[in-house]
Amino acid sequence: MIQKERDGMNAPDTQIQEVESSTAKQRLPTDSATSVVFSGDGEPKTPDSMLSQLVAIQQNSGIAADTYTLGGVVEALEQRMAQELGKEAAVFMPTGTLGNHLAIRRLCGLKPRAIVQEQSHMYNDTGDCVQQLSGIHMVPLGQGEAFFTMSELQAAVTRSDTGRVSNPVGAMMIESPVRRQGGQVMPLADMKVMTDYCREHDIGTHLDGARLYMMCAARGDSQKEYSELFDTVYVSMYKYFGAPFGAILAGKEQFCEGLYHDRRMFGSGLSSSAFAAALALDGIDGFEDRFAKAMAQGHDLLDELNCIDGIHIGQYEHGSNIFPLTLDGSIDIDALADRLKESWIFVPTTPDDYGRHHLTVNTTLLRQSNDEIATAFRQALS
Repeated sequence: MIQKERDGMNAPDTQIQEVESSTAKQRLPTDSATSVVFSGDGEPKTPDSMLSQLVAIQQNSGIAADTYTLGGVVEALEQRMAQELGKEAAVFMPTGTLGNHLAIRRLCGLKPRAIVQEQSHMYNDTGDCVQQLSGIHMVPLGQGEAFFTMSELQAAVTRSDTGRVSNPVGAMMIESPVRRQGGQVMPLADMKVMTDYCREHDIGTHLDGARLYMMCAARGDSQKEYSELFDTVYVSMYKYFGAPFGAILAGKEQFCEGLYHDRRMFGSGLSSSAFAAALALDGIDGFEDRFAKAMAQGHDLLDELNCIDGIHIGQYEHGSNIFPLTLDGSIDIDALADRLKESWIFVPTTPDDYGRHHLTVNTTLLRQSNDEIATAFRQALS
């Protein structure tokens, strides 16, 4: 087997083994340091890569232990994220699902309804946990769309307040970008109008910003522009910062005070969260610059790929880093994917819920030049 170096560095944690014995069809994104992976927001991780990175962190700066997710490097991560998001405090959570749940739970208080997008992760992928475990009913708006409108929000609040039995709305959660809708983003101006309305009506606001850093790097915005509009915000630590798990829930000091008790009540006062926190803290450094560079290269690449017969890559009006891919009917996407693997390029072959294919830009794009990637596509399609 041949070892390939990453970014010209010689440290063991930057080396990935390239498997020569396997055929192209059997290749995995983690087999080579030159793999360009058009799926996911972050770089693929393996147990070996994370362990090597932890060793490097320990040698360079040390890893301060936590006590059931309290103190140590976990606290350092919480403080860093609170500062970057412009919030008074932050609390580490093992999952975004729990972070979103506890945000809605606290914001609602005794009010039994929370407004969410019909296409949101919270509404579709959590087993109705907010209703089952906290007695709060989610009100889905924006059927089949990336986001709902102000008129829909007003109608839902009025309906809840003026029914035969009053069931007031206690929280509004906005997910942005929306993975189910090709990573589309709710416009900042729309968010401001809606959060202002909620504030006037004593409705708490929460941003499911799992991919907030990625979204801002892709669009040239700042995290604080979005997070300052909301009472609370959640950001993922594993989707692109390199941690194996983890999330940050940030808000005012009063909101976060004692929140670790709720976390523990839901079985999430984990021992040794320091490992995930250390990887996340390390991954934050320089991420925005790397992702912005990848997006700039990505836009140039997509223009070049659109000049190839048989392939068209579009762009969503409110898009982020995900682009719709259309192939001529004569092109088999599975065969195309197998051919591209010969050049260590990986494209997803499974369509989304609406039958659409996409290419996702992430920092693995920086591993090869646009000329190399475009040439691989031309050869694969020839």
